[in-house]
Amino acid sequence: MTVLVVQHKPVEGPYRLGQALVRAGRALDVRRTYLGDPVPADASSLSGVVVMGGPMAAYSDEGFASRTAELALLEDALDRSVPVLGICLGAQLLAVASGGSAVPGHGLEVGWGDVELTEAAASDELLGSLPTRLRTLHWHGDTVVLPPQAAHLARSAAYENQAFRVGAAAWGLQPHLELDRAGVDAFCTEFADEAPGPLGEEIRERAPEAVAALAGVAEVVFGRFAALCR
Repeated sequence: MTVLVVQHKPVEGPYRLGQALVRAGRALDVRRTYLGDPVPADASSLSGVVVMGGPMAAYSDEGFASRTAELALLEDALDRSVPVLGICLGAQLLAVASGGSAVPGHGLEVGWGDVELTEAAASDELLGSLPTRLRTLHWHGDTVVLPPQAAHLARSAAYENQAFRVGAAAWGLQPHLELDRAGVDAFCTEFADEAPGPLGEEIRERAPEAVAALAGVAEVVFGRFAALCR
């Protein structure tokens, strides 16, 4: 029961998601592309595929040497119905791999903000039964155009496509549900140019309460995904 985790930056680890997978008895095969780890050619030996975030663009190979390989892996996982979870950049790559696209957004969405779950989320295998409004951490400037077959699961005031499902078992999540307090602090340090001064201070100050409020949601969502990876 090996779940592959593609990690693009040291600070963009799986955090709570990784913990949920381990609790469920899944072995993690973490490919750190920033260290040159190869991405598997296919998902035939995997019980799940997780693609984490990163500052690269899902629509460009520039500074993103593993992009083509990651897209090929995601396409293969979709063909084999291997469960997939893409977070932020990973969600954008999933959109591309499934026939949609990733595009530059109209500006950065960085900080704590609400997402609203759609009616389709109520019966979704990952997001069903959750509160219809969640305060999550956003950290992106790109967005996605969903493929026609995708189920639209969440939106925010800034960006319409915050969560989606492709097929029966592949999800893209734009917000960072996976982050614990250490992860939030690491983001604020690593990407300080995107959250300068008061914004970075606000993100850090609100982190204890916001992370605690999301703990139950993260446990449910990631626990459900881990259960599918078998």
